[in-house]
Amino acid sequence: MFQPKKKRPRIRKTMSGLIALTLLSSLVLPSIAEARPTEPSQVKFADVSVQAGQSVHVPVTLKQPDYSAVTAYSMQIDYDSSALEIVRITPKYVGDNFPSIVENIEKNFHYKIDNEAGWVRIIWTDFTAGHYPIPVEQQLFDIEVKAKSNAAPGTKKLTVNREDAEHWNFTNLDYENYTELSGGTITITAASSGGNSGSTPTPGSSSGGSVSPTSPVVTPVPSTPAVTKGVDIYVNGQKQEQSATATSSTVNNQVTTTVHVDNDKVINQIGSGLRTLLLPITGTGKDVVVGELNGKLVKTMEGSNAEVVIQTDSGTYTLPANQIQIDQVLNQFGSTVPLEDITIQIAIAPSAASKQSAIQAAADKMQNTSVVAAPVDFEVKAIWNGQQVNVDRFNSYVERSITLPEGVDGSKITTGVVLQPDGSLLHVPTKVIKGNGQDSAIINSLTNSTYVLIYHPATFSDVSSHWSRDDVQDLASRLIVQGTGENVFAPDRSITRAEFTAVLLRGLGLHAPRSTEAASFTDVKTGSWYEDEVQTAVSYGLISGYADDSFRPNSEISRAEALTIVSRAMKLVGLAQADASETTSLLSTYSDSAKVQAWAAEPVASAIKQELVQGADGKLMSDADISRAQTAAIVKRLLAKAGLI
Repeated sequence: MFQPKKKRPRIRKTMSGLIALTLLSSLVLPSIAEARPTEPSQVKFADVSVQAGQSVHVPVTLKQPDYSAVTAYSMQIDYDSSALEIVRITPKYVGDNFPSIVENIEKNFHYKIDNEAGWVRIIWTDFTAGHYPIPVEQQLFDIEVKAKSNAAPGTKKLTVNREDAEHWNFTNLDYENYTELSGGTITITAASSGGNSGSTPTPGSSSGGSVSPTSPVVTPVPSTPAVTKGVDIYVNGQKQEQSATATSSTVNNQVTTTVHVDNDKVINQIGSGLRTLLLPITGTGKDVVVGELNGKLVKTMEGSNAEVVIQTDSGTYTLPANQIQIDQVLNQFGSTVPLEDITIQIAIAPSAASKQSAIQAAADKMQNTSVVAAPVDFEVKAIWNGQQVNVDRFNSYVERSITLPEGVDGSKITTGVVLQPDGSLLHVPTKVIKGNGQDSAIINSLTNSTYVLIYHPATFSDVSSHWSRDDVQDLASRLIVQGTGENVFAPDRSITRAEFTAVLLRGLGLHAPRSTEAASFTDVKTGSWYEDEVQTAVSYGLISGYADDSFRPNSEISRAEALTIVSRAMKLVGLAQADASETTSLLSTYSDSAKVQAWAAEPVASAIKQELVQGADGKLMSDADISRAQTAAIVKRLLAKAGLI
């Protein structure tokens, strides 16, 4: 235990006293050569990333040898003021958390920011004569850094001139510690206008799902004390009293409620028979809601093919445990990390004001489009030892719902959309469910992102009396198909291979490749409008091209070719295909079945089995070109049969 020192004269606690305090501290120290310990102390600035125009928190921590106890420090942190600015510095040392200690820390912690020159000076000293030194390992303070809106993507560094005693000084009033400094890299990324469904997936994610590389955890500083209470959860529909706790805190006027599952208790209760773990979090209104469980429970649920459901006032997130891909997460952190030490957070949150503005701006650019409900963010992340991994791409469709505001009619929703980095709104498979008092929209997606509901009714003069009217206008209202001119759809015009591929992808809500493996078609030109669509379709195994390595994007597509692509999409949405015996039986009812080539037989039969096509006059006409109207009908039937719309 450190004995109290003789009380020192009180130093005026202003920034003008910074140099005086530093010099005064150094007068009572022996030489560095005499006092330097064999084990250095370590000051660490977190490495973080931030979008241009956004802020991020940088925790600064101190780890000392167990024989040390810092009772004063001062430092000047320098940064590139052309790209960064410091918003505030918040002391984080709380000692034993007694009010008197906290008051002492806050009273004696001072800083001064000069965002024009690019520096911040920080000073703290224990004026209790050594009664409350900094513990062996402790976060000293938090730096809130903002990347300027015009900052170019790249890395910047928080630096300290440790050769200058006025810029770097740690003392316990007995000797100056030899202190190492690490971290402080700030990676600036380009400003994003919305969701991440168009982001490039992690290399090697050819199986469909992916997790991102590890990044530092950014923990906001609450503005109000956290409030914790016990809550009930449901296992296989049975209430489990007090098997979780809910903690609520406020950050920047936004309330976050986190439900922490008692993982061991749930595992002991369920054995290997868990099917559903429901976390109902009601009465939270527009709060951020986070369900929290550990990797061990997720692994147990994965073995039972179970799902976790986060149910809130604003929406519900139903996530199969196997889609969290806990083994991939574990590999990111290191295969020796205990699963119970990994925290999985599943969050539903109202989107930031910047995203809401971007979505409204995108809707304003479209004709006859209105935003029906506020956008909602859905995210999953894993956290361990100050690092986090985002789980943002899945192997199969994952369901989430958005509850419509009271009084909003579900019939005034045509689809859910996701905002792309280029400012466009793209369809995600959506269906509206009528409720008692409030309707809800069910969205299925292969990614996590920001979703919003819109009303975009569409009509075309040349389909008003066409057999395809309902199909065409429904898909147009969902942003899946487009007209060929002012109020014109041209339903009987044939469609090209590239156009058919694009319509199918938009219907499925596939807006980015699932892997980085490039398509190698000889006739898909770089910069063509269909280049990205072809790349995405190849990555999902929907198209393969011809034997001569061509795709022939501008050639009309035949019914057999179209149904071959559709049959591959059936696997993605979970629709059963025809086996060999069914293929023979299903095709035999058509008079021109002999004209169906061998490579197309099973795909055509599968489409017949799922009632996606019916033929005409007892014929399949597999070699005939498919029309724009037929394309719309087939894509709508596919999505409806899969329960996606």
